[in-house]
Amino acid sequence: MKGNFNKNTTYAVIGSGSWATALVKILLDTQEEVVWFVRDQKMISFIDQNKHNPHYLQAVELDTSRLLMSCDINKIISQGDVLIFCIPSTYFISEMLPMTVSLEDKFIVTAIKGLIPESNISITEYFKTIHNIPYDNMGVIAGPVHAEEVAMERLSYLSITCKKERTAKKLAQAFRCPYIRTSIGTDIYGLEYSVVLKNIYAIASGMSRALGYGDNFQAVLVSCAYQEIRSFLNRSYPDKGRNTSLSGFLGDLLVTCYSQFSRNRTFGNMIGQGYSIKAAQLEMNMVAEGYYATLCIHEINKKYKAEMPIAEAMYKILHEFRSPAIVFKALSEQLK
Repeated sequence: MKGNFNKNTTYAVIGSGSWATALVKILLDTQEEVVWFVRDQKMISFIDQNKHNPHYLQAVELDTSRLLMSCDINKIISQGDVLIFCIPSTYFISEMLPMTVSLEDKFIVTAIKGLIPESNISITEYFKTIHNIPYDNMGVIAGPVHAEEVAMERLSYLSITCKKERTAKKLAQAFRCPYIRTSIGTDIYGLEYSVVLKNIYAIASGMSRALGYGDNFQAVLVSCAYQEIRSFLNRSYPDKGRNTSLSGFLGDLLVTCYSQFSRNRTFGNMIGQGYSIKAAQLEMNMVAEGYYATLCIHEINKKYKAEMPIAEAMYKILHEFRSPAIVFKALSEQLK
């Protein structure tokens, strides 16, 4: 494949949550056929019969006559030319274990918004080190976009990065439709890690709201969060061509911190109200990637030592079980 997209290219979505379902919806509006890995055969049968995902974005009607579904990941990978991975990072390794077919000549795209907890590496780093996929043969898809607004066909924006601009342009064409605009870039590392980091700050945003902090504090919190993202990226992987004002960085941060649809903001709000982590996770019934990201980024930043007081505050609350009220009081005195 290697970036040679054309009208015969087959796109395969691997994952069946809300974000994966939204991507399938977009591709069904731009492609003749879409291949979809759904891990549960009962779920596949339900979608076939009822034309929608039973658990996520139920209002989205799917044209199953153009949808090839399977719970066999090897079958899906064999059928797809462009493989779009959209599995929560915490389950990524377990979902990949049954894979036996070669990824040679496949173009890998990650739409995953987290790091692999076991090794503290990103999805593209995993494919590079474990499967020897060159970065030229990978891409990243991010927001600012929420699956719920895609379902309603509200105008949304996707950021798409590949190492080569020409490849990013071709990949972006596959997602462009009346309700989706695209922007492109070549900073794979920057976009992938900014997507991880913004989830941490969305938890902080929700938590601060639950603790009674107002709009003025929120504005300072999010502004400082943006500076933390820039600091971490420039410390860990400097790139002279990086533009951290692009929608994939700042826009995604803003929508995740402020939107009612943000699961990480919701998770933070629940923790701020006094929920235990387990209780919040059970009630949400969705993965808040930022919870796992706080630990990963804490470990990674031991090497780079970027100044990240908000991310560290979230680590103290979520993984050292410190009092949110006490930690936020101290944090409020650090932010400027």
